Amino acid sequence: MPEDPHTDFTGLLERVRACRICADHLPLGPRPILRASETARILIIGQAPGTRVHASGIPWNDPSGDRLRLWMALDRERFYDESRIAIVPMGFCYPGKGKSGDLPPRSECAPKWHPPIMKRLLQVRLILLVGSYAQNFYLGGDEHRQTLTDRVRAWRETPDPWLPLPHPSPRNIAWFKRNPWFEEELVPHLQERVRTALGVLPE
Repeated sequence: MPEDPHTDFTGLLERVRACRICADHLPLGPRPILRASETARILIIGQAPGTRVHASGIPWNDPSGDRLRLWMALDRERFYDESRIAIVPMGFCYPGKGKSGDLPPRSECAPKWHPPIMKRLLQVRLILLVGSYAQNFYLGGDEHRQTLTDRVRAWRETPDPWLPLPHPSPRNIAWFKRNPWFEEELVPHLQERVRTALGVLPE
């Protein structure tokens, strides 16, 4: 007998991609974007697609993605190997433009879809929380008292498999310059964690 589409992972992803729960609030219409496989060893949880990603349907297909791949020391082929790396953002659709950039991810996505997805990603060894929305949702605490810088600076105290990262957007260049410890200390650690999670031996 075929598996129940409500428990089969492929069926679950099909339901996510067909989601229209907040369609009335999306200026470009719904186009849920995510990539996942039950064999994935790394999970990347970012914010929400931008216009370029919405148009292409490929997550992190922009300058932010270029920098994230540089941090992880991965080329595009390995980064987009869905069997090894899952990409499940806080919001699956482009939320629209705000006064100083894109609007926050829609609040409906993560509470509805992340729990059933996370229950199936049992092989994941490293979860990258990219940006404050993912960190606030998964690490909890009072986001009004703990800034993104506080969370990322405390990466050594963050329990496995979580690892907090700033968003790699070009808009954050000033943050990278103010916090040189990030690329000096955390990026090498991230690359080591990525190699370990993927089972890649250092050269």
